[in-house]
Amino acid sequence: MKLRSMGPLALALAVPLSVVAQPPRPDAGIIGIAHVAFRVSDIDREVAFLGKLGYQESFSISNNGRVAEVFIKVNDRQFIELYPQTNPPQPLGWMHVCYEVGDLKTLYSFYDSVGLKLLPVRTAGAGNLISAINDPEGRVTEFTQYMSGSKQLLDQGQHLGSGRVSTELMGFDLPVKDGAAQKEFYADLGFETQVENGNVRLSAPAAPGIHIELRSWHQNAQPEFLFPIADARRTENQLRDAGVRAVRDDKIVFVHDPDDNIFVFLEVPRS
Repeated sequence: MKLRSMGPLALALAVPLSVVAQPPRPDAGIIGIAHVAFRVSDIDREVAFLGKLGYQESFSISNNGRVAEVFIKVNDRQFIELYPQTNPPQPLGWMHVCYEVGDLKTLYSFYDSVGLKLLPVRTAGAGNLISAINDPEGRVTEFTQYMSGSKQLLDQGQHLGSGRVSTELMGFDLPVKDGAAQKEFYADLGFETQVENGNVRLSAPAAPGIHIELRSWHQNAQPEFLFPIADARRTENQLRDAGVRAVRDDKIVFVHDPDDNIFVFLEVPRS
């Protein structure tokens, strides 16, 4: 049996105790979604589109004088990361998700001790600690720990558009080809998994507000980015007033960006 096929507790029991690190406290593990990233055909056009949703550019990172990444702020701890098209062209759309963690080095040590091999922890261009692993289908899954002096933390309280349609990136709906393998992968990362209507629902103990769903892949299936709202009808009107084509289905509002990425605004009850 491969190590990845077991949950974190079973993994720990399967490895000699002398080499297994203690499981991190929940608040040292995954505590939220830091960003989702996708490649777009035209950075300026995408920034303008997201501006109509009320989201502002926080900062960008350049490489040899060319923009390599643009970070659009959802809130002080969540961003949409945009990558420009390359030459030769790369597929547009989904690139990766990055989870915020409380203590990346501790989490890395635990993952390593139970057989999950992440890339070495390093300092990324924005100034935060980062590591990554590929999921069973080759998609990158990143982990970051925000560090004092990083571009994200230096921008706190800034670029928070007053007209943001939603102030939170709740999660995403991701089509996968092998639901069982993906379920095991996320369980090994410490997510709680639950099968609902054939889909896999994921939640993190220290981030109960996360909503991640894995559904069966089919031709032309696309990821969907999920944002909570208080009133779907009001959101539909707000988007249309901003010049964005929005389609409402009862309490859900769908919007497509210029490259056909799907933003879903869900009316959710306030606690």
